[in-house]
Amino acid sequence: MSLLTDAPLRTDNLDALESEAIHIFREVAGEFDRPVILFSGGKDSTVLLHLALKAFWPAPVPFALLHVDTGHNFQEVLDFRDDVVRLHDLRLVVAEVQDWIDDGRLQERPDGTRNPLQTVPLLDTINERKYDAVFGGGRRDEEKARAKERIFSLRNAFGQWEPRRQRPELWNLYNGRHKPGEHVRVFPLSNWTELDIWRYIQRESINLPSIYYSHQREVFLRDGMWLASGPWGGPRDNETAELKTIRYRTVGDGSCTGAVESEATSIEDVIAEVTASRLTERGATRADDRLSEAAMEDRKREGYF
Repeated sequence: MSLLTDAPLRTDNLDALESEAIHIFREVAGEFDRPVILFSGGKDSTVLLHLALKAFWPAPVPFALLHVDTGHNFQEVLDFRDDVVRLHDLRLVVAEVQDWIDDGRLQERPDGTRNPLQTVPLLDTINERKYDAVFGGGRRDEEKARAKERIFSLRNAFGQWEPRRQRPELWNLYNGRHKPGEHVRVFPLSNWTELDIWRYIQRESINLPSIYYSHQREVFLRDGMWLASGPWGGPRDNETAELKTIRYRTVGDGSCTGAVESEATSIEDVIAEVTASRLTERGATRADDRLSEAAMEDRKREGYF
């Protein structure tokens, strides 16, 4: 036998994760009628879109993109989102939380955060547009509620997660069967870690919004987190704004997304920071996850992710 056939096949961890994600995208394309990709312009959804582009190249991505915009997003991220859509000639559907507030379907929360208000616009848009598979960028390492998720996560006719109805996924076999009115959430990045995401961004030279890297911003300290001023309010009377050198590990509603002090201006610097960190990005910088011990679990049951 030749040396080529005798040599063991070595697969890099990122190659294996990429291959799995591309396989999932193609499975969904063959099994569902109207999939959609949740895309906010954040690092995970950007990696998700990059994988979709690779999965179907040279054909265009056969799915639309959907963003539930709270109205409290960072402008840098919204600009990046729109640039990516134009660059790849993609279809973007934006569900504005403000529209639901204006017509009375939602009410502002006393604490000012709008992240929990995303659920109703998300489910309404899924139902109105009859999406039967919804790709999300959730990863199991982010938070304990996400750690229990299957890659194909069945949602009932009300968009809710029911633990007893989740199917086993042995041998990478995914069951997309669902009744009319139900849909499936699909998480191709389930087995990735934050470090995997950043190493893949480095390997693939993926562009991200500038706020993921170190920059100066006026922030104030609240509950141990550095929050930025914006249309969502703050600082309060007992809080003082300071100019800090910071970056964001995750992005979302500005009222509950905290920054971390950082000098990381390059991908290499960020990877070094993430490698040394003992807190997930959500644990370190998302105030909405701290509302209660089961905050994310409750939102998952309601249909948030």
